[in-house]
Amino acid sequence: MLILVANLGSTSFKYRLFRMDESGGEVVAKGGYERVTDHASVIDDALATLQRDGVIASPDEIEAVGFKTVLGKDLSGCVIADQQTIDALEGFAAVAPAHNPPYANGIRQFAKALPKAKLVALFETAFYQWTSPASYNYAIPKSWRDIGIRRYGFHGASHKFIAERSAEMCEREEVGQIARRLYLDGPQTVSGKPFRVVSCHLGGSSSVTGILNGVAIGTSMGFSPQSGLPQNNRVGELDSGAIPYAMRTLGISLDEVERQLTKESGLLGISGVSNDLRDILQAAESGNADAQLSLDALVHSIRHWIGAFMLELGGLDALVFTAGIGENNAALRERVCDGLEGFGIVIDPAKNDACRAAEADIGSAASAARILVIPANEELVLAREVFRKLS
Repeated sequence: MLILVANLGSTSFKYRLFRMDESGGEVVAKGGYERVTDHASVIDDALATLQRDGVIASPDEIEAVGFKTVLGKDLSGCVIADQQTIDALEGFAAVAPAHNPPYANGIRQFAKALPKAKLVALFETAFYQWTSPASYNYAIPKSWRDIGIRRYGFHGASHKFIAERSAEMCEREEVGQIARRLYLDGPQTVSGKPFRVVSCHLGGSSSVTGILNGVAIGTSMGFSPQSGLPQNNRVGELDSGAIPYAMRTLGISLDEVERQLTKESGLLGISGVSNDLRDILQAAESGNADAQLSLDALVHSIRHWIGAFMLELGGLDALVFTAGIGENNAALRERVCDGLEGFGIVIDPAKNDACRAAEADIGSAASAARILVIPANEELVLAREVFRKLS
């Protein structure tokens, strides 16, 4: 089955074309566009390029398109991308303005461009379907909860891949199978001891998730992608009382508050340098105190959530780093693990320094918990789930 995985941003479009069967899949083509003003034209151009390059003889050979949708109002899971999905995306467009409108538009455009293909959406919230009400409910009035305000969680495809691959690397094949089939079968009982993982997806957008036997028990992100850890230029965790105080004291509107919290906060807001960790690291090494503070705040928040989930899990079998920063920044990984020997987390400095964007075990022989670096593979997860949904 030829499955096109579509990654749509407000001004970008990236794609990977997978050939999938029961044994797995492979990428047969990929591409992307930046500074997009018209998604319809770049989608048509991408299909024409695939045909011109001989990857496909006709766009009709593409049997399915998968969308890594973020957040739907009253909808989650792996679903056929139809009008109900579009309505769910538009219902929460104000909560995820950088993600939901492009995906709603993209589903419409692909329905026109590939009328014979099946369209499937895998919501980022899907991995958190089985977290407990105590973990996802905020202490807010019932009327707020009734309109859908709760902790949803994001980066679901990334953390699900970690649930699968970490189990394989730790020779817990039964757990890996449960994680792979989670959206079809739901959580399953595991024979033997539990398998406890904390997954750290660290990139421009970051989150930490606790995973028990292949199933998420909770995550650092909440109602919107603006929550949890300090993001690249989004605030992360914030006391709600700060918003009315800032409005009154600074004389700014609610729209301006929202703009500043989503565009000028996070690592950019603290450092005053950049929203790119590489620039911040360089500035910190040059003696910029604010840049150093932003690094310290990020590490503090990562460790806070690791500790929270270790307690909920009752221990730890594997600590995993993934995504751009998690895979490439050895210094950050070392700082996160520093001083955690008492919890059975002991990093090997040489292995850690040698690891750059490659799968590796960077734990010391003395480490009770495995410390793993696993490159993110969200597109493969999406292609697998689309194939399973349609099979």
